[in-house]
Amino acid sequence: MRRNEVKLVSFSGIDGAGKSTQIEALRQFVRSLGLHCRVLTFWDDVVALSRFREGLSSIAFKGEQGVGSPDKPILRRDKNVGAWYVTAARVFLYLLDAISLCVVFSRNVASGEDFIIFDRYLYDELANLPLQRLATRFFVRVLLTLVPQPDVALVLDAEPEAAILRKPEYPLEFVRRNRDAYLRLSRIAGMTVIPPGPVEEASTMIRDIVTKHCLQEDRNPLDVGLASEAAETSNR
Repeated sequence: MRRNEVKLVSFSGIDGAGKSTQIEALRQFVRSLGLHCRVLTFWDDVVALSRFREGLSSIAFKGEQGVGSPDKPILRRDKNVGAWYVTAARVFLYLLDAISLCVVFSRNVASGEDFIIFDRYLYDELANLPLQRLATRFFVRVLLTLVPQPDVALVLDAEPEAAILRKPEYPLEFVRRNRDAYLRLSRIAGMTVIPPGPVEEASTMIRDIVTKHCLQEDRNPLDVGLASEAAETSNR
């Protein structure tokens, strides 16, 4: 899908991969360059019928709602339910979400933002589908042609055992499968995988990738480099 010069960066990955931390670090970096930046949360700002879907999921699958934490683990049952009729419903709902994404993106482009950072993206829904099936992969490729393609689409990889300690919401076996789905999807959609590692190393890698793909074509490389150094100094 063709779009304006606004830069779009998306963060995806399993629960507990550290997306919120890296999104905030990138937001501060972009703003340190004097650019306007907005962070959108896919579930809150894009997903169609989000409250209805969350309530229906809770009633139908008897899972707990909310966000799990180390001191208050919960047991969710939603994306880890893989019955065929649930997959069929997801295909329809994700199509609605793709349409909603186009509308939300167009509205934010019109608002004059320089950067839009998405906390999760359509990719995070597609990772819930059975990607081992040829028909599913075909559907994924078609759907991705309909939505704005990020300048940088990031997958924050994480060891499932570590991620589940930070966000204890789903069984470990599902988190392992979910991670495999994200890695498979990254190859289908051409996403960039940020490997597990220290937070600062990941932040530096993300800044370098965003600078290369979103900033150097519009700004003097020396200016970008100086701004990057200034941002690093201010974060120390």
